[in-house]
Parts: sequence; C-alpha cells; structure tokens
Amino acid sequence: MQQLLHRGAAMMQHREEALDASWDDLKLFLACAKYKSFRNAAEELGLTSTTLMRRIDRLEESIGCKLFLRDQSGLTLSDEGTAMIADVAHMERHAFNVFRRASRSSNDTAGTVRVAVTEGPGNFWILPRLIDFQKTYHKITVDLRCAMEQADVARLESDIAIQLEPPTNPDLIVTKLGRLHIYPFVSREYETLYGVPATLADLKNHRIVKQTAPQIDDSAYARILGLTSLEGIVGIKTNSSVGALYAVERGAGIGFLPTVSIALGAPLVAVDLGVSHHADLWLTYHREFRSSERHKIVVDWLKRIFDPRTYPCFRDEFIHPNALVPMMTAVREGFGLSGYVAATPT
Repeated sequence: MQQLLHRGAAMMQHREEALDASWDDLKLFLACAKYKSFRNAAEELGLTSTTLMRRIDRLEESIGCKLFLRDQSGLTLSDEGTAMIADVAHMERHAFNVFRRASRSSNDTAGTVRVAVTEGPGNFWILPRLIDFQKTYHKITVDLRCAMEQADVARLESDIAIQLEPPTNPDLIVTKLGRLHIYPFVSREYETLYGVPATLADLKNHRIVKQTAPQIDDSAYARILGLTSLEGIVGIKTNSSVGALYAVERGAGIGFLPTVSIALGAPLVAVDLGVSHHADLWLTYHREFRSSERHKIVVDWLKRIFDPRTYPCFRDEFIHPNALVPMMTAVREGFGLSGYVAATPT
C-alpha cells in the first residue's frame, strides 16, 4: 500500500510539472519546429542559442519526452514532437484570438490599426494618402510598418498586411489588391553618359542595381534576363526599395522598379529589353476583425486606394511605362515623386 501511495504521488507530481510547462517554452518549441535550427530560431526570437536549448531541455524534461532529434543538419521533430505540434499550434491560435477579440472589443471608430506593407507601396503609395485619411478619421491611429519582411497576421504581428504572397491560413481573409508591374529603368543622366542596352546581350556592358529581400525571389533577376548569373554586372545590392529607387535615380545603374515609379514623376527612362515582371499585392486580415469598425474602415480605404479601375498601374494587364504616364496625370499632381527620393548632391 505504501509503495502504491508513493507511486501515485510521483505520478501526480510529474503530471503537475507537465501542466506547469511554460506557455513561453511552448512558443519556443513552435519556433524551433518552424526554423529547424536552434541558431535560426534563436536569431528570430532575439535569444542566444544556449538559452533556447536550455529552455527546450526544460520543456522536454517537464513533459517527459524528447521533442526533437538533433544532429549536424539541424532539428527534426521526434514522433512525440510531431504528435504534439498540432495541439500547441491550436493553443497558440486560441491565445491570439483572445487578444484579438480584446483589441476589437469596441465598435467605436477610435483606436490603433496596425498595417504592415512592403516598403515601396508603403512609402510611396500608402503614406502620402494616409495624411488625408487621418484628417477624415482623426480618431483612428494607423500604425504603418514598411518592411520587406512579411508580417504574420495570424500571429498578431500586424492587424492587416499587404504582402507579395497570399497566406494559406483558413482563419484569414485574403483579397487581391492589384498587381505591380516591374520594368527596367535608368536615370536620364545614366542614359546620357552610358546609353542604354538595346538587347539583353548588351547588359554585360552595364551595371545593375539589385534589390534583395525576404519577399523577393532572388533568382528572378537572372531568370527574367535569361542569364545564368549576374556576376560582374551588379554594382549595388540593397534590401531597400527606397534605396534601390534612390540609386537608380542617382545614376548608379539599371534598376528593376514598379512601372508606377515613372507614372508618379520619378525622373527615369524606361529601358526596352523585351522583358517585364510582375508581383501581386495581397491584402490579408483575420476574420475576427470583420466586426471591428475601425479595421473595416481601414480595409475599405486600402481597397479604394489600390483599385485598378481607378489606378491603371495596378491592372493585371501590362501597360508600358511611357503609356502609363498620361493615364495618371491627376495622381501625379496630387501624390507625385518629384523630389521625393534622391537629394541633389552639393
């Protein structure tokens, strides 16, 4: 009888330790499963690898099983980890829903709405219009975050996101806003000094300004240009859309920019090489925000300012940049880019 009591007490203690497993540690488990590496997960989480490994060790000890198989190639979920991950992800979704409901508990058109968007559309299209929006809806604070890193709406990294890839999470509402058409451009000064390539083969005699960022397909440049490599012709690489436009405007080389750039008045020259590219813009937000007045106002406003029927630069069909210029005269007068990017050197 005494042995049974001791065994029962030990089982109860283990059960309580498992229940005491920190939710923070469970979130670390999800991050390790996502990035398949302590180093990569720690970098994303702002922790040291040693701290992260210690926290996962503590979690494994508290629940009594190994969650990962660890080797030089990284982390692989164990059978126990695979069985557990769906439940933990489910817990996380419900936890986020609690905070999401709290943030939209009032139907008043007041409060903050966080919008994450890629850098170019954010800086050059949304931000100028946001000033007029704020004059109308002065009780709504739009927290505009412009970055090429994609914000995860489902994980509350943003309320609304405009991104280049549509999410697949069924809890999210996803709408295509429009299409960015990408075309090669140079500055007028560059054209005067070096001319422009007439064919793709001529590119070897020129320099390219290349943008590299998480939401940009790094292989797209070479693939679109029909080259095996860009080695020797890339003069500047930057992760910034603003930086790429600035460099091209200052004559650093040929840059692949949205056609709307010239339509808004950037002093650029389109380079006709017979190539173009496009990237669709996707608006996404959580279903929970359908009953939030301020979020609905911002969503409807974003749909209006990207409406392809009003702004031909966002249509699915390609319009040559030079043909786009007269089609967007009114937009250019109100929200032009003249003097917006490149400062005149002293």
